[in-house]
Amino acid sequence: MDHILEDFLVMTEQGIYCSYGDFYIDARHPVHTCLISHAHGDHAIAGHGNVYCTPPTKDLMQVRYGKKTAGQFACYEYGNVFTVGGVEVYFLSAGHMLGSSQIMMVYKGVKYLYTGDYKLQPDATCMPIVLEKADVLITESTFAHPDTTHPPVEAEIAKLRDVGFNILLGTYALGKAQRLTQLINAHCPQLEVFVHHRIAPFHQVYEQYGVRDWQYKLYNRKALKEKSAGAVYMVPPMTFNSYIRAKNVIRVFASGWSHLQRGNALSLYISDHVDWHDILYTISQVAPRQLWTLHGNGNHLKKHFDEKMLVKAL
Repeated sequence: MDHILEDFLVMTEQGIYCSYGDFYIDARHPVHTCLISHAHGDHAIAGHGNVYCTPPTKDLMQVRYGKKTAGQFACYEYGNVFTVGGVEVYFLSAGHMLGSSQIMMVYKGVKYLYTGDYKLQPDATCMPIVLEKADVLITESTFAHPDTTHPPVEAEIAKLRDVGFNILLGTYALGKAQRLTQLINAHCPQLEVFVHHRIAPFHQVYEQYGVRDWQYKLYNRKALKEKSAGAVYMVPPMTFNSYIRAKNVIRVFASGWSHLQRGNALSLYISDHVDWHDILYTISQVAPRQLWTLHGNGNHLKKHFDEKMLVKAL
């Protein structure tokens, strides 16, 4: 059995670093070479020298950051193998959002699988997750708590059907907003979706990649004033927080975090991350020899697998 390198990935001030390939993953500060799992701002920043990612991730990053996004892009479709500094790499769908990737790294016969952010729940706006065997699974643990179970999205989105008012819907502009548009169209077709001007450009990138079976309009103040009910105005978090005294609407924020539900008219628990049971299922499918955790508290996983598998926080 090939030897797992305990220092294959290490956490540095810049972010996750692989000295064996001389690259970073989802770096927090500009670096010379970075593998990017997906286009959310806490994983994909501007200013790297060389970026490896999927084509949609590049396009979404360029919408956000413009011409100064990166010095050079190398884009690969899922499953296409490339080499970075002697490490064999390929992307697998993470199911988190359009273009989101798990990053499989193979070095000296050992497979290290970095999940990035991922989800198992179905999402019509992106490719479903693909799980492969690996020796080491490096998993996000955002909701890695035995008490955390994400409810079915169909039941959550159905809460919007009969509220009797227009809805101010707070959502992250990238990934969540596109998923919500599709979900509202599919499960609440009587509602008319309006999107904030900061959300619309990301919708347009999704459309370039084939997500076109949806209906939405750009924000129109007059149209919303004329409607007393049946409209959903989708806005990013900062706008949602600034509209604290908005009249003739109910306030709703879509998130898996309970603290973001406080003070709103109703809760909308829709998350794009795995819950406890999803993480355990992923581990069972990947069947790793070791489990490395990040982006959250891995202590519950360490306790769960005590004496069965090495679990460490990256």
